[in-house]
Amino acid sequence: MDRKMANRKLIRLSQLKNKLATENLEEIDWVTFGVIVKKVTPQSANNGRTFSIWRLNDLRDLSQCVSLFLFGEVHKEHWKTDQGTV
Repeated sequence: MDRKMANRKLIRLSQLKNKLATENLEEIDWVTFGVIVKKVTPQSANNGRTFSIWRLNDLRDLSQCVSLFLFGEVHKEHWKTDQGTV
């Protein structure tokens, strides 16, 4: 993990909104981690393609969640991922 995180900045999901407002994250090599706290049953878009919605949290501030929309190949590969997975 130390090798993977070298020269990268950890931004907690619960801090992401504030960091986006105050820092230019496009100029920083940053990472975040989240736990799938809720999964919505896969949905169909107007174009007929299926997608998933996950709610992610860093377990530090349960009131701050990020919604992640999975489309295309990412949806096909990961839609069965269990709730509670990091």
